[in-house]
Amino acid sequence: MNEKLYRKTRARGLNFSHAAEVGVYLPESSNILGFIKDGIRVDLFEPNPDCIEKLNDYFKGNSNVRIFPYAIYAENGPIRLYRDGASTFVADLKSSPALANDRYRPAQGDIFCAEARVFSDFDDGTIDLLSIDTEGCEWYVLMHLKSRPLVISLETGWKKYRNPYFPQIENWMSENGYGKWYRDGSDTVYLRRDIKVNPLRKIFRFIKG
Repeated sequence: MNEKLYRKTRARGLNFSHAAEVGVYLPESSNILGFIKDGIRVDLFEPNPDCIEKLNDYFKGNSNVRIFPYAIYAENGPIRLYRDGASTFVADLKSSPALANDRYRPAQGDIFCAEARVFSDFDDGTIDLLSIDTEGCEWYVLMHLKSRPLVISLETGWKKYRNPYFPQIENWMSENGYGKWYRDGSDTVYLRRDIKVNPLRKIFRFIKG
């Protein structure tokens, strides 16, 4: 679990009612696990069958969690992915963290097929916290995003890897009123510019020095 996103949003006084995470991997590593434990409505998207089974087992009985066994992509239809643990990626991508940083060599035995769906098939416009880590396909979520979340966290790059759609991501953020809030390893977290700090928290920070 990445607790930094949870801590920083709580410290800023942000409250959420509907979170989504695209590209979860294992339940314990979910970027929004703290919010799941808080009981808010959560949608999780993961195409890897092995991970889907673990997610279903882990969150069994959590009525606030829905799990969707799909790869979010530019269009609907079957898609091929290379299985490489947390770095599993769409086979058609020219660049991914596994290829750029881990020297992964695509192997026929690592390929699996999944159903790809566009994000607008699931987005009802109420998502206020969005985490995306799809190893190079983050742009495809933004392409079909109906909601305008308060906070968006997505993988933009680190070491030798740079998100292949980084210019499109930056342009979308600018056009839709988002600014960079902070970096966390390979992720950049964006905050909607119309979000104001709670006045009481400003006073508290001033007193605290």
